[in-house]
Amino acid sequence: MRKCIVYKYEEGIAIVHPNPNETHTIEEIAEKDVPSGLPYKIIDFSEIPTDRTFRDAWDIDEKLLTDGVGGKHSMFLDDPQHPDYKEPETEGKIE
Repeated sequence: MRKCIVYKYEEGIAIVHPNPNETHTIEEIAEKDVPSGLPYKIIDFSEIPTDRTFRDAWDIDEKLLTDGVGGKHSMFLDDPQHPDYKEPETEGKIE
């Protein structure tokens, strides 16, 4: 079964579809890709509605987001693709 990660943010629902060839676990990917402090749920891809007509109206009860919280550790914070990445400051940086 193909798994994906669902979380709720200010603008709606986000669904993360990991690369099937990914070497990290789905939990590691969730902690890396879900913004810091937001709860998430790992679900089977088949649970996502197939009718995308009203996709912007999709909602999920936050009580169901029980599998973890994004950004609990700095596992991938050095990755520029991570939502919490901050470019390191360098001394003597030329503007």
